[in-house]
Amino acid sequence: MEATLEITEDYKQDLALENDQPLLEIMELAGSKQIKDLRVNLRNNLETGTLSRKEGLLIALAIAINERHPALTNSFSRLAREEGATEAEVAEMHACASLLATNNVVYRFKHFMDSDTYQNQPVKIKMGIMMKPVTGKEFFELVSTAISAVNGCEMCVRAHEASLLKLDCTPERIFDAVRLAGIVTGLTKSIN
Repeated sequence: MEATLEITEDYKQDLALENDQPLLEIMELAGSKQIKDLRVNLRNNLETGTLSRKEGLLIALAIAINERHPALTNSFSRLAREEGATEAEVAEMHACASLLATNNVVYRFKHFMDSDTYQNQPVKIKMGIMMKPVTGKEFFELVSTAISAVNGCEMCVRAHEASLLKLDCTPERIFDAVRLAGIVTGLTKSIN
């Protein structure tokens, strides 16, 4: 039990969480090994051979925003800034999550319906941010892929992945981003 308490405190420090976390405390009281797993998974995937720590934190931030999780959004924003992210880069993660929330709904519908009637309808969604993103085209596409994977939009995942491959992004980097997105999504279920 004492080891679980220590891991929980370390985990809260890793994430720079500012307040009590009842869900973590419930797992802690139950002696849950999931707290350790969550911490190890995040630590091992925020920085990989293909993602810098700053990039990992920006992806984590975009996913926290997408999942409407204020505590993690604040934590990842702060941690990304500490790692050198600019205000413009942080703001772009908010913009990316907003744009992808819009696009994923429309393109999922088109995909689900599998009908020429809907496929031929113009989308009519302005996407100017995708033209010259502050974080660069490749990274913006990488974040877009990760968010689209979380939101379950096959059509968008395929389109963004194709763009990434044309930009010489490796499949390993793409998978690292998507795996991190999955881990952060899991974190949103354990932290208030």
